[in-house]
Amino acid sequence: MNTVGTPLLWGSFAIVVIIMLAIDLLLQGRRGSHAMSMKQAAAWSLVWVTLSLLFNAAFWWYLTETQGRAVADTQALAFLTGYLIEKALAVDNVFVWLMLFSYFAVPAALQRRVLIYGVLGAIVLRTIMIFAGSWLITQFSWLLYVFGAFLLFTGIKMALAKEDDTGIGDKPVVRWLRSHLRMTDTIENEHFFVRKNGLLYATPLFLVLIMVELSDVIFAVDSIPAIFAVTTDPFIVLTSNLFAILGLRAMYFLLAGVAERFSMLKYGLSIILVFIGVKMLIVDFYHIPIAVSLGVVFGILVVTLLINTWVNRRNDRKNIAG
Repeated sequence: MNTVGTPLLWGSFAIVVIIMLAIDLLLQGRRGSHAMSMKQAAAWSLVWVTLSLLFNAAFWWYLTETQGRAVADTQALAFLTGYLIEKALAVDNVFVWLMLFSYFAVPAALQRRVLIYGVLGAIVLRTIMIFAGSWLITQFSWLLYVFGAFLLFTGIKMALAKEDDTGIGDKPVVRWLRSHLRMTDTIENEHFFVRKNGLLYATPLFLVLIMVELSDVIFAVDSIPAIFAVTTDPFIVLTSNLFAILGLRAMYFLLAGVAERFSMLKYGLSIILVFIGVKMLIVDFYHIPIAVSLGVVFGILVVTLLINTWVNRRNDRKNIAG
């Protein structure tokens, strides 16, 4: 696999991830069972975004010194584009987590542990899938067309899908787990398992954890092909992807109270997926430059947020008038 990643770059990235995970997960976890406040979530989200941009700046500087300005500009722009795409798609993942916690009535103070395992699981899963995907693309280049068609289909499906948490309990995996696990009727604090009368019982919180991890799998299948439309370099794909999901826990608590005010976001994300899918399908006829892709993705997100603001103001006026 061709990559700009050198042992120094890989090692630096690994050190940054380990240190930040230790700070975010271990130190935050020592505070006890409580929900992160919106102020804390906003601060941590800003930290993660700033760290990602600083890493990209250091990455650009290193490539400028070792491979020249032209290579550095191209690869740093690819990182930024991939990061923006993955960060945007991660928001939809957060909304699914919100629906899961709402359906299973998990108190805000008990969501922390599930989110920690959810983020860690996503890191491991995406690392495996990215390296596997990079290897497959080097062996079978036609897979890019399969990814493109899949993203096109996913984008259209996302726009048409109705967001409803009432059907979660009827999903086959939930029914199967409930029928094959000895499970308590109520959540037992932060425990995934409890022992009663000498028997081990799973708690509903464990069921939520499984559903969160499954949602990570589903969104990884969507998001990883999307970034391959920008670059197939495993270093850039992995770093931009992981930086985008490392702040998911903070993003969750930031959006938890205002999720209903982002009703139009899924349409913007669906347009982005359709654009990326088309880009992959026409690559042999026309190569859309990375800078253009970045501008299109950023523009779609800005327009979507502006439309969302207008819709929210209109709804607020209706509610006041009513």
